[in-house]
Amino acid sequence: MQLEIRPDPAEVGRARRWARSRLAGSGIGDEEPLAETLILLVSELVTNAVVHTGCPAVLRLSLPGGTAEPSTVRLEVADTSDRAPVPRCAGDEATGGRGLALVDGLADRWGWSVEGAGKRIWCELDRCGESGRAEADHGGAEECRGAVPAESEPAYGGLAYEVV
Repeated sequence: MQLEIRPDPAEVGRARRWARSRLAGSGIGDEEPLAETLILLVSELVTNAVVHTGCPAVLRLSLPGGTAEPSTVRLEVADTSDRAPVPRCAGDEATGGRGLALVDGLADRWGWSVEGAGKRIWCELDRCGESGRAEADHGGAEECRGAVPAESEPAYGGLAYEVV
């Protein structure tokens, strides 16, 4: 499922509402931490697309189909800007510049790739059964967590990225 986004900051709220409306049929309840995390990730990635690129974008969600079985939720935002994510350090007093640092901290995996004349930024959240995320699921996860750049792009360690 997907939603076309205009390059207007008001679209961020519309994208959050759209994503919330899609959760009900997926088996992810509003009270689940995964739902709150997903909405925050939608907000951050759509904000990056509309504020920093000034281009239309497409929000895509891949949600599980109504079961409590382990599954993965995937969120993608594609825009027509050819500008790649670049490292950005936000100072203590800065009011912005932390969006992709949040994505890095909250998503199980994320990355970006070139898509046509633009790019696609994606993130994934793993959803476990009723018990939530098990401790065993996190063993060694730090090595694979975070930005997964396009195959030809260099990795930038634990740096935060902002789409500009």
